[in-house]
Amino acid sequence: MDDLEFVHKFIKGDIPTREEFHKHYSRLIYNYIHHVLTVKGLESHQDSIDDIYQGFFVFIMEEDCKRLKSFKAKNGCTFATWIRQLTINFTRDYLRKLKPAFSIDSETDDNLSLKDTLKDGSLSVSEILSIDETMKVLDYCIELLSLEDKYFIELNFNQRIGLETLKDFFSLSRGAIDMRRARIIKRLRDCFKSKGF
Repeated sequence: MDDLEFVHKFIKGDIPTREEFHKHYSRLIYNYIHHVLTVKGLESHQDSIDDIYQGFFVFIMEEDCKRLKSFKAKNGCTFATWIRQLTINFTRDYLRKLKPAFSIDSETDDNLSLKDTLKDGSLSVSEILSIDETMKVLDYCIELLSLEDKYFIELNFNQRIGLETLKDFFSLSRGAIDMRRARIIKRLRDCFKSKGF
């Protein structure tokens, strides 16, 4: 299958093609993002790499895969070369939109830093232990889910990708994606109840 046919099958929602895309291009995309951050002197920002990586997948899925539809394989351009350039441009745009960070120690005109101004909101030892126990149970319950349900949780809950975007990504109707989310939440709740929560 040539690159153009591959992209068309991906856009149409062909599951094996989407899995192949992730298998063959995920590492390349991640490396391109890391390269741009290294050039910008930001290579140590793992959270930024992960945010950009997830944002890129949302970006290519938006508006019924509008960006992917623009790939035409002209002048011998391979999909790998095209996706490389798209990733680099997306990463640069993402970095331009970020507001410059400020130091928590920088002082205002009244010689107070943000750190000095903030109140101590520390949790008590019992609260920390309770949170730690809850997180262990949550990790256990998530491990019981299928790989696809874990992936759904990562995208929807951790990366905060909306259901409207996910329905296109998983090639499901809105009703089916809502049902999947409800089913996953019910499984997690049942697991928590079985552990005494």
